[in-house]
Amino acid sequence: MPTQAERTEATRGRLVATARRLFAEQGFAATSTEEILEAASVSRGAMYHHFSSKTELFQAVFEAVEDDLTAQVIAAAIDETDPARRLARGFAAFLDQCRRSDVQRIVMLEGPTVLGWDTWHELDERYAFGSLKAVLSSAAEQGRLAPESVDPWSHLLLGAIMQAGMVVARADDPDEAKRAMTETFEKIISAL
Repeated sequence: MPTQAERTEATRGRLVATARRLFAEQGFAATSTEEILEAASVSRGAMYHHFSSKTELFQAVFEAVEDDLTAQVIAAAIDETDPARRLARGFAAFLDQCRRSDVQRIVMLEGPTVLGWDTWHELDERYAFGSLKAVLSSAAEQGRLAPESVDPWSHLLLGAIMQAGMVVARADDPDEAKRAMTETFEKIISAL
């Protein structure tokens, strides 16, 4: 028999998983709270026990997608010891993830609107900035980058990476968009 804490966590997990699927398929505005509740087999009271609003549920979904996205990017680049190659591998993995419907719609397209730019940016930095800074700090330790340049480069690269992700997520031809963004990104990181 599951404990109350386990049942509570299962309900929360079901809400997030269901909302993730529906938000990815239909978008935030087109997905009603009632539709989420029905698909998750959860009562309105149970939902409001976990989330004060549909927007708060969207944020939890956004963070779940970001967790998965970050794990995929790190897994693709972790074995590379050269910082420039690690950045290139992580960038390619990120662009591949931007083709997933949940990443496209939830993180890249609707996240800034639903959460507001400040919250979206804060969450984006929480997930991506630290990883970029770690790679660039490694480059600084190897004498390939001035230590005082780590933060500015991390911010600039994060902006470039997110914009490239937006381009791929919105492209009619994602393969061509990825190719063009990758070619340009490699020129940027060669400047490091």
